[in-house]
Amino acid sequence: MKLRIFSILFISLLFLSAFSCTNSPKKSRKPVAQISLSPKKKNLVAGDSINIQITIKLKDGSLQKAELYLDNELVKTSGDINFQYAIPKLQSLGKHQLKIVATKTDGVEGVNFQTFEVLSDTQPEQLTYEIVSTYPHSTEHFTQGLEIYNNEFYESTGENGKSGIFKFDLQTGKVLKEVKLEDRYFGEGITIFDNKIYQLTYKAQKGFIYELNTFARVDSFRYETTEGWGLTHDNTNLIKTDGSEFIHFIDPASMQVVNIIPVYDDKGPVKYLNELEFYDGHLYANIWTTNFAVKIDPETGKVLAKIDFDGLLSVMYNPDNRIDVLNGIAINKNNGKMYVTGKLWPKLFEVKLVKKDPGCR
Repeated sequence: MKLRIFSILFISLLFLSAFSCTNSPKKSRKPVAQISLSPKKKNLVAGDSINIQITIKLKDGSLQKAELYLDNELVKTSGDINFQYAIPKLQSLGKHQLKIVATKTDGVEGVNFQTFEVLSDTQPEQLTYEIVSTYPHSTEHFTQGLEIYNNEFYESTGENGKSGIFKFDLQTGKVLKEVKLEDRYFGEGITIFDNKIYQLTYKAQKGFIYELNTFARVDSFRYETTEGWGLTHDNTNLIKTDGSEFIHFIDPASMQVVNIIPVYDDKGPVKYLNELEFYDGHLYANIWTTNFAVKIDPETGKVLAKIDFDGLLSVMYNPDNRIDVLNGIAINKNNGKMYVTGKLWPKLFEVKLVKKDPGCR
């Protein structure tokens, strides 16, 4: 009797299990969204056109919609499993991301990404220099920023325990006024805007503001990027580098970033942008650890010219004295004269930019 009851229960369980398996709903499968670009070029440049082909493969169910995003901005929505989106003229330099989100009628999504990079369509003019005049410069100054305001010269220096801002006499190199940073800060670039001196620090993500005439510290500010390098302004925004290829435009009232542009030439991104100067609608930037500076269009980020300062260090060579890299570029807005120096350099130079001999490397 017990055996019969057990057999009946076992058969019933098998029946219920089979019924349950055959009637349970199948799990909905994600759609596969694919992105392809044409023409397939190794290097896209500003001005090129591209066509984006979207293909949605459904393993089950039906498509509700497909959304195409370019740099997180929705550019097209379609209900078709195949569609296209054209960009007739690429304008923004740098790396860009495409994202396609395909959603089925049951709400299941499939997502895919693709990136592409846009280089500058401008081949930079090749420039070099002629030395016009030579002036003394303090070998104690680890130069991070050079600034000219109302024909007066200012400099910011780095290294913990040695960082500060100095006003100095061009002819003698004598320091006329100074303010030192606390030892925990490594000073970086400066700029003078609205009768105030703005100063960056290296890794503290903190800057300081001083009254121009007295050098009294009147405020401080924070910034989003991890490092501070070069600083200038365009009479509207502060302009900052962080050692990458990106330039940040900062509203001086709120100290919020209002725009970021990547700097590119016809070969790719130009990294290690350091000390900055803004003059006559263009940016000039030293490239860290090199003898080069670049002239940049601040609207597009295109490098318009590459300036070779090779040879300046050899003028000052002394095996007994430490001389670090080129860093410090300033233009006197009253007369257009350009000045350059470097970290611990004994000299500061007035230079004139000239076209580089095509035969020179």
